[in-house]
Amino acid sequence: MFSRNLDKAREAFKTKDVEASRKAHQQRLTSEERHNQEQGQYIKSLIYGGLDGIITTFAVVAGVAGASLSAGIVLIMGLANLIADGLSMAIGDYLSTKAEIEYQNAERQREMWEIEHYPEGEKQELVELYMNRGMSPEDAKTVTNIISKYKKAWTDIMMVEELGILEENESPLKNAIATFVSFIVFGFIPVLVYVISNFIPGLQKNTFTIACALTGITLFILGALKVKITEKNWFLSGLEMLVVGGVAAAAAYLIGTLLSGVA
Repeated sequence: MFSRNLDKAREAFKTKDVEASRKAHQQRLTSEERHNQEQGQYIKSLIYGGLDGIITTFAVVAGVAGASLSAGIVLIMGLANLIADGLSMAIGDYLSTKAEIEYQNAERQREMWEIEHYPEGEKQELVELYMNRGMSPEDAKTVTNIISKYKKAWTDIMMVEELGILEENESPLKNAIATFVSFIVFGFIPVLVYVISNFIPGLQKNTFTIACALTGITLFILGALKVKITEKNWFLSGLEMLVVGGVAAAAAYLIGTLLSGVA
């Protein structure tokens, strides 16, 4: 396990605090911090599943509202889209993550086989890789000779340096569940007002307006949460997602309005 605390190292870099960076490199992660890092790998699925869910569902709601159809149609179309697209995204996430892991494992097995049966060729590849990065031939050979003593480290380095594969211990099933749950939870927000309006009739006149407001707030929050991945400015990230979602909803509403006569 690395001695460096990566989160604190990133914070030190943002503030250009050399002393904080030094402390981050000397501090070992606690078991709780390691657990948080393991959980962090699913943030991407949670955020993007939620963004996709709320944008696509609200686009359906906006299109139906633009066509001046009944609240019942909004519920039917919105919930049908929610379940169908949620399952589609989850299955897609599962299959893509599984395929990526299988590809990585296959490439690792190949590299291990080549190191075992043709080490001279693999050594020469590594020497050339280091030379291409600016090392002298002598230094590249020295480093390669040292690395080649340790087959696992040698294989790890070849995976990154030669193939550009940075392996991660992801679970396809957990990724899929995170995507599906996030899609359903956030995607339900645009139709939530229509469900509540069945019990509170006073809301029926303003259901679409309230749905717009709730969706806009949620889009901004989810966009701001993207900084967990992108590490950019949270306000600009939230504003960007609000604009993107607004454009998608406006387009759907316009199409619904133009085609209202067909319905």
